[in-house]
Amino acid sequence: MIWRCRDRTFDLSARTLVMGVVNVTPDSFSDGGRFLEPGAAFAHARALVSEGADVVDLGAESTRPGAGPVPPAEQWRRLEPVLSALAAAGDACLSVDTTSAEVADRALAAGAHVINDVSALRDTAMAGVIAARGAGVVLMHLPGTPSTMQRDPRYEDAVREIAAYLGERRAHAVRSGIAPECIVLDPGIGFGKTLEHNLELLARLGEFAALGRPVLVGASRKSFLGRILDLPAEQRLEAGIAAHAIAVFEGAAVVRTHDVGATVRAVRVARALAGAKRS
Repeated sequence: MIWRCRDRTFDLSARTLVMGVVNVTPDSFSDGGRFLEPGAAFAHARALVSEGADVVDLGAESTRPGAGPVPPAEQWRRLEPVLSALAAAGDACLSVDTTSAEVADRALAAGAHVINDVSALRDTAMAGVIAARGAGVVLMHLPGTPSTMQRDPRYEDAVREIAAYLGERRAHAVRSGIAPECIVLDPGIGFGKTLEHNLELLARLGEFAALGRPVLVGASRKSFLGRILDLPAEQRLEAGIAAHAIAVFEGAAVVRTHDVGATVRAVRVARALAGAKRS
């Protein structure tokens, strides 16, 4: 199974990808404000690449629970200097975390390879922007918006319902001109889910394989881990590594993390164990 992102093609049958997070925001839940200054964000992104990140995911709009929207112009003001500098360096596969087609269009024109859309193409212009440039795309499950998603989330069967949603969004993307090999699916750990829902998604991750596209899991530092351990975000390193290792063992093809170096090593072990299970 491959993931095509413009001029980059990843063979996901051979290895698991690690996506490193760079939040160019003042209010993200784990590192808000640390990388708002372009020089700090650029240096951090380069450090993640040196630690083994296959993809660097830049975000200029927090999607933490309760977060409000950021206008496209402000997102781009935060993103542009960092993205342009990284694109000029030329070696990293660059992703931009946005739900705005306007921001996505500017980002792809500036050299981004992937659009990570937590709303799964809710902006009606987004699919056309991605299709026109042959970009990679991550389609995530998000009920409502970040400002409303944690208001009493309910499912009869979380895995079955989220898989059905992602299957519909994948079909919509293909109908809209996005090549199937450009699509990765994300069940949205921590987005409109309770602790029990998140654990169920990780335990039954293999059921998403029936959708026919690679699955991304982003559990890094998230609040459900804090609820299990009663620890703040900055003390959830081991918990995130454990969650991602289990996700890889259960079939995740991409993991998204703030802690790249340790995750790269854990993912290699989990991938080897998953290979032994299949054989």
